[in-house]
Amino acid sequence: MEKPVKLLSVGAFTLDTILRLDTLPAHQGKFIASDGVQIASGMATSAACAARRLGAEVSLWASAGDDAVGDQLVAEIEADGVDCSLVRRVAGARSALAAILVDAHGERIIVPFYDRKAQADPAELPCTDLSAFDAVLADVRWPGAAALALNAARANGRPAILDADTAPLEVLEQLLPLATHIVASEPAARIVCGHALDPETACGDLASRTDAFVAVTGGAAGSWWHDRSIGSVRHVAAPRIKAVDTLAAGDVFHGAFAVGLAEAMPPEQALRFASAAAALKCQRFGGRLGAPDRAETLAMMAAHWPPSS
Repeated sequence: MEKPVKLLSVGAFTLDTILRLDTLPAHQGKFIASDGVQIASGMATSAACAARRLGAEVSLWASAGDDAVGDQLVAEIEADGVDCSLVRRVAGARSALAAILVDAHGERIIVPFYDRKAQADPAELPCTDLSAFDAVLADVRWPGAAALALNAARANGRPAILDADTAPLEVLEQLLPLATHIVASEPAARIVCGHALDPETACGDLASRTDAFVAVTGGAAGSWWHDRSIGSVRHVAAPRIKAVDTLAAGDVFHGAFAVGLAEAMPPEQALRFASAAAALKCQRFGGRLGAPDRAETLAMMAAHWPPSS
């Protein structure tokens, strides 16, 4: 790769407190964690950091309060090499927080808090020209900003990628038509489709509602994508690994997929690149801190999808 691609990641910016337990609580009480970490995170932020480790130049457009937590968030993400000059700081608002419990199998409970004042819709883009970016990735946590960024990316002929995760139906219906590429979680696909569908069927249903590229992720089961050239849904198997922590695996997947698209990888190759990065992350505790570098990801791809002779 001669020159790094440039990405804009738009959305969530939270201070996560992650605690590891043997089992997730099934009742009230006090529980002693075996490990813990506090990190700057959030969907778009974790995706941005993952993309940076994979070799991209990344800018984050997010919103935080003008509080000490916001100072901590910006300083930490800048230290990871992500440009935070576009981050909005809202006077009198509180920066977002999340409490997260992770069990011995890597499953988790996430309880986020977003101050409505900090998440108020922006009036305009943070920069006048998005043509400098090779792709734009937006999550569903800051819908007003996501809509502006996705629209601008399309207008500039850039991939406008939506990380469609669990959100109110009206938010998903607002953002889905604006994206050129939709990568949805199973729960989000079911919210939109209105049925308890398997991910393959949900992918086909969702693809019938848009002209965008559509993929649906299913964790360890892999991902499904609609190949419009043949008019059917195809499957990309996930590498078989023992999960330690699935937290931020979806964010790493989206960040890697955005890098792949920006580098003009074919869709299936970009999905494999994303699957390899997410699988590596799942083998490490600490949310986005487990995101792999490019060499690791390419090695995982080669191990699980050997080049045909």
